[in-house]
Amino acid sequence: MFSADHLRFFLEVSRHGRLNDASRVLGVDHTTVGRRITSLEKAAGHRLFDRTPSGWRLTEAGRRLVGYAETVESTLIAAFEDQTTSVGSLTGSVRIAAPDGFGAFVLTPQLTRLRRDHPRLDVELVTATEHDALSTRGFDVAVSLERPSPRFMSSRKLASYELKLYASPSYLRAAPALESLDDLRRHVLIWYVDALLDVVPLRILDAMHLDGRPQFQTNNITGHWLAARHGLGIAPLPNYIGEPDDQLVCVLPDEFAVRRDYWTAMPRDLTRLARVKAVDELLRSIVADDVHLLAPDADDQ
Repeated sequence: MFSADHLRFFLEVSRHGRLNDASRVLGVDHTTVGRRITSLEKAAGHRLFDRTPSGWRLTEAGRRLVGYAETVESTLIAAFEDQTTSVGSLTGSVRIAAPDGFGAFVLTPQLTRLRRDHPRLDVELVTATEHDALSTRGFDVAVSLERPSPRFMSSRKLASYELKLYASPSYLRAAPALESLDDLRRHVLIWYVDALLDVVPLRILDAMHLDGRPQFQTNNITGHWLAARHGLGIAPLPNYIGEPDDQLVCVLPDEFAVRRDYWTAMPRDLTRLARVKAVDELLRSIVADDVHLLAPDADDQ
């Protein structure tokens, strides 16, 4: 028969794709996990997973069950929170996924506010700027550069920001004159590793029609910022990184300014959880207080 406990085993296997990985999360041996899945499949009357050499893959019946199982899981978590959480204080853990720039430069400095209000809440922040960041259910709240798919996700626009060109004064003194975008061909450009950049909103250099490719490439924005700061070249940076830094100068501001958006995403079955609501409220507050982030209009969310 179906039970919440059987569905818990089912969800962990669906998320990890391997019995050993699911067993570590569940705190039991892999044979126990296998028996629970077999029992659930007998109760359902059909296979929920295809067993393959590369892992356990959900069948169509299994995919249909995931949404129901996640609803049961979130209901149980919400009930547990309601009974065990003191007024105004949250426990447990919350995982936030965010692009590296937003996560490191905007969110991390403000997490003290969350810790102050909820000192017993453990926070996991996973930063990555890649297209597949939202393809798995490995987060409670995510910030994305691309609008999330509405399937299983509750999403809204969080903020807009601008990418501008920044360089150090020492680099500009030693480099050729820079009066137009065409002059950038004679300068060192700093950007992402092209082969690893699969986020469409960040493919901005293609639109500039420059010959060749950036002479310095790294796969995270902290590297871009430090390279520009230390005189290696010119980097497109979010204005919330470049403008507050007195060791950087904005160049060609009238010719280069690219607006991009951030979106928040939450699995629909987790939106009722108090800790998810707390993170969402924090994100809204951060945007409202940051002079370099533009909050969306009420009809643009």
